[in-house]
Formats: sequence, C-alpha cells, structure tokens
Amino acid sequence: MSRRTQTDVPPDAFDDGEGPEDFSDAAPLDEAPEIDFDFEPGAVTAGTEIIRRFWTTLPTSPGVYRMFDDKGDVLYVGKAKNLKARVGSYARGQAHSNRIARMISQTAAMEFVTTATETEALLLEANLIKQLKPRFNVLMRDDKSFPYILVTADSEAPQIVKHRGARRRNGQYYGPFASVWAVNRTVNALQRAFLLRTCTDSYYENRTRPCLLYQIKRCSGPCTGEIPLAEYRALADSANAFLAGKSNAVKDRMRAEMQEASEALEFERAARFRDRIAALSAIQGAQGVNTQGVEEADVFALDEQAGQFCIEVFFFRNFQNWGNRAYFPKADRSMTPDEVLGSFIGQFYDDKPAPRIVLTSHPVEDAELVAAALSSRTEHRVEIHLPQRGERKNLVDYARRNAKEALARRLADTASQGKLLAALGQAFGLEKSPRRIEVYDNSHIMGTNAVGGMIVAGPTGFLKTHYRTFNIKSEELTPGDDYGMMREVLQRRFRRLVKEAPRTAREAAAAALEGGPPEPVPEPPADSDAFPAWPDLVLIDGGKGQLDAARLALEEIGVTDVPLLGIAKGRDRDAGRETFFVLGRPPFKLPPRDPTLYFVQRLRDEAHRFAIGSHRARRKREMVKNPLDEIAGIGPTRKRALLHHFGTVKAIQRAALEDLAKAPGVNAATARAVYDFFHAGA
Repeated sequence: MSRRTQTDVPPDAFDDGEGPEDFSDAAPLDEAPEIDFDFEPGAVTAGTEIIRRFWTTLPTSPGVYRMFDDKGDVLYVGKAKNLKARVGSYARGQAHSNRIARMISQTAAMEFVTTATETEALLLEANLIKQLKPRFNVLMRDDKSFPYILVTADSEAPQIVKHRGARRRNGQYYGPFASVWAVNRTVNALQRAFLLRTCTDSYYENRTRPCLLYQIKRCSGPCTGEIPLAEYRALADSANAFLAGKSNAVKDRMRAEMQEASEALEFERAARFRDRIAALSAIQGAQGVNTQGVEEADVFALDEQAGQFCIEVFFFRNFQNWGNRAYFPKADRSMTPDEVLGSFIGQFYDDKPAPRIVLTSHPVEDAELVAAALSSRTEHRVEIHLPQRGERKNLVDYARRNAKEALARRLADTASQGKLLAALGQAFGLEKSPRRIEVYDNSHIMGTNAVGGMIVAGPTGFLKTHYRTFNIKSEELTPGDDYGMMREVLQRRFRRLVKEAPRTAREAAAAALEGGPPEPVPEPPADSDAFPAWPDLVLIDGGKGQLDAARLALEEIGVTDVPLLGIAKGRDRDAGRETFFVLGRPPFKLPPRDPTLYFVQRLRDEAHRFAIGSHRARRKREMVKNPLDEIAGIGPTRKRALLHHFGTVKAIQRAALEDLAKAPGVNAATARAVYDFFHAGA
C-alpha cells in the first residue's frame, strides 16, 4: 500500500456510491458545478473546490479515501476501484443527494491510501469505519465479540469452556452464539450429557479428591482418576461430534448403550444414559427454528421504520439455530436498505470469520466483491445469496419478522423514554429535556476496595457502553469518607472530560474565573444525532451533604453549568419517599405515584447495582490474587511453569534457590527474584 496526504488547503467538507471508472465520457471538471439542493452555494462550492485540488493528483488505482472537516474529525471513509474516478464524482457537483451535499460542504481536507486490489480496499474501509466511526458512514453500534464454545485439545483431559477473543488455544471452536446466556445454557447441558470438566488446568492438576461437580454428576472426575482417560476422551469426542452437527448419531449411540445396559440389568447405568439423552434433547428443543438443508449460514434481515434501521442476525451452524441478535446501525435516513446492509456486513465480519453462506433480505451492493473479501479472510469460499424461494427464503422471512418486531419495540421504548426525559426535565427545572444523564454512586466495605460507579442513560435507555468505574486511589481519604470519594470520582471524570471534549468546558471555566455567567453551550448541528459527551443532568445518590461535595468538586475545576440533583432515601430507606435536593431550591418530594419518581428510582437503583457489582468484582480479584503477580518479571508463562513444577504457591515459597532455578523456563535471574521476594524479611 502507498499513502498520499494533502492538507494545504483552506478550511470548509463526500458519497458512498461508486463513481464512473472512466472519465472519457464524464463532464469536464472545469465546468462550474451545479448543486440543486438547499445549501449555501458558497459552502458547497468551497468544498467542491477543495476536492478538485486533491483530484488533480490522484492515481487511477484502487484505494480508500477519508474526508476531514476543519477540526480534523473524519467525516467519511470510502473505498474505490478507481480513486480518481470516485473522488471526481464529488467534484463535478451534479445530482448530489442532500446527504452528499452536506458532506461536500464540510470537507476541508482529504487523505488517501492506495491498495493493490479493490478487495484490499474493501477490507481496509471496514476496518477504518469501525475504528474512526465517521459521522456520514453506516455505523455498527454494537460490535462486541461473540462467545464461542471451546473443547480444548492441549491437555490430557479436554476441557469445555466459554471463549471470547482470538483463537490462540488449541482445540475445536463452535459458534458464534448470539449471547452468553445461550453459551452458558449449552455448556451446562453438555456437562450433564458428557460429564466434561470446566475447571482450569491448574485447578485440575492440583486436585486430590473430586470436586462438587463430580458429586452432582456434572463431571466424570478425570482429575483423580474416577474415569480412565481413554473413556474420558471418548466422551470429549462425542461432545465434539454433537456440536459438529452429528447430534442424531450421538443420541442413537446413547440409546443403544442405554438399551444394552437395561438388558444387562444395569439400571443405574441405563438411567445415566437416559439423563444424558434428555440433556441433549433439551439443547435441541430450546433452539427454536432449526434447518434441514442449511448446514452453516448467517441470515441478515433488515427492516426500516420512521427513518431508523434494524438488522436481525440469525446464526445457523451444523443444522442448528445458535441464536439471534438485533442491531440498530446509525445511518442517514436518505440511505437505501441495500447501502445500509452492504456496509453493515462488511463491518460485522471485520473481526470474525464468515460462514460459507450469508443470506440477506435485500440485495447487497457489490455482493461479489464483498464475498471475495470475506473469502480471503477465511479458509473457505463465502457466498452471499438473496433467496427467492424454499427453506432459505423462509429463514430470511422469519428473520425479517423478528427485525420488524424488534424495531417496533425500540421505537415504542424510545417514545416512552422521551416522555420520561421531558417529564424529568420539567420536574427538576431544566431548560430542556436531558439527552444524557449521568448517575454516580460509591460502594465499599469499611473503606476497603472502594469503587465509584457512573451509569449513563439517554433517549434509548441505559447506555452500558458509556458506564465507567473508578477505583478510589487517594491515600489521603479517611476510610469510609463517602464525600471524599464522591469528590475524587467527579473530579477525575470531569477533568478528563474537559481535556477530551473541551469546546464547552473551557468556555464555562473561563467564565467562572472571570466571575461572569458561562457562555451559552453551542447546540449540535440540526442534522446530527451524535450522543453528547457532556451530561445534561448529574444525579448523586445522596442528600445535601453529597450534593454540596459534588458542587465544590466541580467548581474547583471550573465546571459550573452542569445541573446537579441529589437523591436522599426516605425514612426506613423506603422507595417512594425520596427527598430531592437541587441547588437554589428547598428540598422537595415527588408525588408517590408519579412516573418521573419511578424513573429516577430506576436510575438510582441501576447506579447502585453497577457500583456494588464493580466493588464485588474488585474484592474477588483481591481475594484470589496470587503473590507471584507482584514479582517483577513473572508473567503468565513463567507463573504457569512454576505452578506446574511445584504445584502450589506455598511450595514455591519453601523452595530453595537451586530448586527454583531447575524449574522449566526459569532462568537464574528469575529464580533469584522469586526467592528474594519470599525471603525479603528473613
């Protein structure tokens, strides 16, 4: 790849439709552009002139282009088979849609990367969109990795576990599953059916007697020899066969063994096979829609309502339905379903392998190119189909009905949420309905493992990707000082906010230092639905004392224009008797059956749940913390080598320096570091 950048252009600016590949019959760029949309001619003309300057030196090779505004933010990322032709289509200024005209008017600079093939350009485009999240691209809002089931093959007794992330461990991976709940349910059923272990290797290697899972018939106990390893591996092979789609063969074999045990009057053994068959049937029965002729496919179905899009994705593997998930991508309402679906699929498979068949409800732009790009990243050929009849069409129709229902529910929830936000703003004297609400709470036990939690709510409900935890770090705080903890959390949060999103914070800080009122906060552009970085309301779980602590904490860093609200629990801590504290107003209560009161309670309870959960997770980590983690130079590999060689940390602590140096993978310097750590006070 080669990189071309030009930024020496005046400020003021782009499309995702493929431009002509040959300029022989195109309108010359010297002609004055004609924009037939309701934009200021000067802004669109200036953007067009900027794009022309880049166009003059572009090659005709494939590549990826980026458009930037005058602040350096990426507006759009696009790919092209012919960079000169594609960029030239923007500069001619003819028949642009409203969306494209807006992009052109805001373009201040462009950047280009040339690639060897259009396939490489498509892959790079998807990667950059996910990284940069440009405003005018289709954006996949939820791109977290999917869970898989892994049956390991790197130990004498295979382990069955839930897995996310890179596939570095040796074994068989099955998935993706649509949710962690689906994986946990399947793993639990497979434990009952095949009695495979789920414990870690270190736990397995240090057992002297079977654990509780063996007692409740969820594991066959290979750790202590309760089952010969050959028989255990046969169970693992059966689990692999079942997950690989040979479920009927596995169940038939179990039925035969159950019948054989019954005829031999071994009724306890026959009952075990009966229970295992029932567990496998439970997995298959809970999968909903299964297939007869589609072994491996992902189904993408799109529905559009009120300018919003929903894409329902179903996963079918080994003739089984492994769940579904609804996505709500951010896309301009002027975009067609074909454009949205094509861009979404490219981003969806950016970090995960594609199946052999991808079924869609709408035609995908450049379907052959997208299929070729997905094939280049997997070990098999990927096909993209728009089915017209048969079982595949039924699967797509089923997914589309789910998409329609999911989008209808979301629209209804959003409308209800909007009414609640409006009522909240009115009840607490805000100038307008809040779009971003931040709620803070602390959790600790006598000051230990103190954690601050921040949850965020907006027009679509709780936004868990914006949640944050704060490990209380100050050593000057008295243990259990809730006011001091709240001050630390808020100052850390808003100092970072001032640094990362300073356009309103600096104005407020400057006004506060000068003693004048804060400057008005600039509104986002009318066509922007970007979620704000600054809160419109901050809720504090506490009374007047906590509210004053929060106010002083924000005033110290010059933030004076963020509304604060304190929530004090009522007598006997009963819900419904909360007292509210707002700066400049006497304390007040809301009517007992006011929907706004229930809404605030939900916000408070969610912050409480999140803070307590974060505290418990931190406390759990401290409880199981290994002393080897505190030794410089001891990473996971050497830690594992020491534990495998000595068995326990106590044995490592008692070992002589010479014995430590004999452990595999441990050199003399590491052995000395370990020995000195455990004998520092000797």
